[in-house]
Amino acid sequence: MTRSTALLTDHYELTMLQAALSAGTAQRRSVFELFPRRLPEGRRYGVVAGVGRALEAIEEFCFDDEVLGVLDAGRVVDEATLAWLADYRFDGDVWGYPEGEVYFPYSPLLRVEATFAEAVLLETVLLSIYNHDSAIASAASRMTAAAGDRPCIEMGSRRTHEEAAVAAARAAYVAGFASSSNLAARQRYGVPTAGTSAHSFTLLHDTEEDAFRAQVASLGADTTLLVDTYDIAEAVRLGVEVAGPGLGAVRIDSGDLGDLASQVRDQLDALGATGTRIVVTSDLDEYAIAALASAPVDGYGVGTQLVTGSGHPTCGFVYKLVAREGPDGELVAVAKTSPDKVSIGGRKFALRRRDARGVAEAEVVGIGEPPLDDGDDRSLLVPLVREGEIVGRETLDAARDRHLAARAELPLDARKLSRGEPVIDTVHLD
Repeated sequence: MTRSTALLTDHYELTMLQAALSAGTAQRRSVFELFPRRLPEGRRYGVVAGVGRALEAIEEFCFDDEVLGVLDAGRVVDEATLAWLADYRFDGDVWGYPEGEVYFPYSPLLRVEATFAEAVLLETVLLSIYNHDSAIASAASRMTAAAGDRPCIEMGSRRTHEEAAVAAARAAYVAGFASSSNLAARQRYGVPTAGTSAHSFTLLHDTEEDAFRAQVASLGADTTLLVDTYDIAEAVRLGVEVAGPGLGAVRIDSGDLGDLASQVRDQLDALGATGTRIVVTSDLDEYAIAALASAPVDGYGVGTQLVTGSGHPTCGFVYKLVAREGPDGELVAVAKTSPDKVSIGGRKFALRRRDARGVAEAEVVGIGEPPLDDGDDRSLLVPLVREGEIVGRETLDAARDRHLAARAELPLDARKLSRGEPVIDTVHLD
């Protein structure tokens, strides 16, 4: 099985290439940009995620014998195009918002500069990664903001495609989740993982007490016991009896989580288990997490709503040609002007305008040249690929720290969960 990412694309990317090669325009120097025309409806900001995965995809985008065989057998392109693809290697430059950064309408999240032939082939795979991962991170950011200092655990693997689950765990960690249940995310990206048992483990045993004793004997008293298989109050009593007052945590997965958490907290305290944590799960989203802010909850397990973007499973990013080589070798701005799908021509640069206190005021996008920094601003585009070589690799923790800092500099309205407009405006400078 090949590792190539070259077939994670649309058929028409290759037919465009064939036609451009035939017309003699494939080698024209071109600038493509990946950007959103708008935020998902009602959202006040978005989060950039998937940058590291996109760089891996660019690095592995090649047409080896297996890939060429698929294209040849399906008569996707002609012999001349197959021969060109056999030598394909992306040799261009890529600039982009670093992972974890926040974004707004028309933020130039990615700028790809290469020949048309090299750059157009990356369109689908880049959009696929950015649209998915940024949707998950944007939802996760709202959830971690609502949770405050209480940790969120990603546990949505069983609610989505198996590969999407790994990417979702990674994106959630970038946006502040403490850990994931997904072990492939641990293997590939170093995301911390956590987990203890499900209801099936309790049902396996003759009694709930037998199940608890087996779990504590194996995993220690600091484990988390699932207490809502039968009667919650009885399970809490048994849990403390079996593990002692040092029981690590109990998990509630059904019912009125706020009321139940209060009842369980009172019971644990009365039993002397004052340090035992309460973790709640069960189809939580940012609104449910916010509603539990006053409840004695110590952590949240989030699944379905996270891996589906909490109602917005994609960001609507597009990848458009904004400049290309003209007849005299100069770079010419080009743009789509059809109604409702307007793009803005010209190579873009961006900075986050901030006031003297460091609070974001606007997303400023310069066309053709960088906007001027008045001393309080922050440049947003960083080099990711230079002459085909990956230069933008970084740790996931660096992206995670960046997100927390970028979110913290937004106006306070960014924390509101109610529907609203982007919390800062995007300003284009000619």
